[in-house]
Amino acid sequence: MALGTPVRRAPIALAVVVVASACAGSPPRATTSPQTTTIAIPTTPAPSSASPTPTPSPRIGPAVVENVQLIAGGLVAPWAVDLAPDGRLFVTERAGRVRIVQLGPGGGLRSEPWATFPASTVRDGEKGLLGIALDPDFARNGFVYLYYSYAASNGATRNKVVRLHDDNGRGTEETVILDGIPGNSNHDGGRVKFGPDGKLYVTTGDAENGANAQNPASLAGKILRINKDGSVPGDNPTVGSPVWSLGHRNVQGITWQPDTGALYETEHGPSNPFPDCCHDEVNLIVRGGNYGWPTVRAIANDQRFRDPLLESGNFETWAPSGATFATRPGPLRGSLLFATLRGQHLHRVVFGADGRTVAFQEKLLANQYGRLRDVYEIASGEFLVLTSNRDGRGQPVADDDRVLLVTLR
Repeated sequence: MALGTPVRRAPIALAVVVVASACAGSPPRATTSPQTTTIAIPTTPAPSSASPTPTPSPRIGPAVVENVQLIAGGLVAPWAVDLAPDGRLFVTERAGRVRIVQLGPGGGLRSEPWATFPASTVRDGEKGLLGIALDPDFARNGFVYLYYSYAASNGATRNKVVRLHDDNGRGTEETVILDGIPGNSNHDGGRVKFGPDGKLYVTTGDAENGANAQNPASLAGKILRINKDGSVPGDNPTVGSPVWSLGHRNVQGITWQPDTGALYETEHGPSNPFPDCCHDEVNLIVRGGNYGWPTVRAIANDQRFRDPLLESGNFETWAPSGATFATRPGPLRGSLLFATLRGQHLHRVVFGADGRTVAFQEKLLANQYGRLRDVYEIASGEFLVLTSNRDGRGQPVADDDRVLLVTLR
């Protein structure tokens, strides 16, 4: 779908403050009538009369959703995005395709994939082509890093991180960076991002075997930290090991606080029948930290493990996925935003000055666009949000799945 064709515009609405709700069933989705408009998506910051000094702390109070616009539709279970300096938005589809959405006038979703992979996937599962990260020096070297599931020779599912080269608008020269990550139909993790330190961080799931998460020799149930070439940084917690933290069930979002550089993650809690359900988490990640899964869950006050800063409680499931901090100057700077799948909303969290205490939280876009998979801040301070309604667990509408441009203030 090209820019300037039918656009789905959400009603302007104040945020909804978080309250507990039952796990069973997804709430009904609101529908809106398509409208037509022409939009230009900035890839560089717009001039501003505001002070260039960053806001020291975000507003403790509701954000306003000023506008939601459709950037691209017709995607199939998109999982992650990253933006090139030339305005090309790279989007992964779980079935094994990397798609390109050209932002700005005359852009839109390109029909031919940038690359395809023999990703192992199942309709109602979680494995497949997942995370993507463009090299911080992409404009010079054209490197793109991806995480995908594949069928090993023994029939087991494995995940690997590969690097491709952007060659005349196509991905070429696949190079394996990290391999042998245990996988399964579910709990495959899959987020890849470069940190402020220039290292590549990789999130993995426990591959539906909780014991993996506490096994330091396994790459499953971990956050991994590697160099661009796949080698292990010398300052990792254990010499020769890519493991940065352990004791995770299924981490699908990571992001860094813009002022402190602290690493935060979003993690899926158990999905068994009550009372062994819910308890999705937001964690502050420290070097070598053990986050307890499967020995403990949620806030356990067990000195052996690190407790989450925030969790969804006994009755509510968010199924949190991609995450970002708002980094642009303004009243929301420093807010943590993360997409939720079963929760069907964009969650905003404000932490106190200690970076740990939750000062405020709210739900944005609640029940309007279905399952949300990723959120990505662009240079204008607006956010791109991916829907995930064609992943076998959602209820798609005609133009799903979508890339949405969300304007908050």
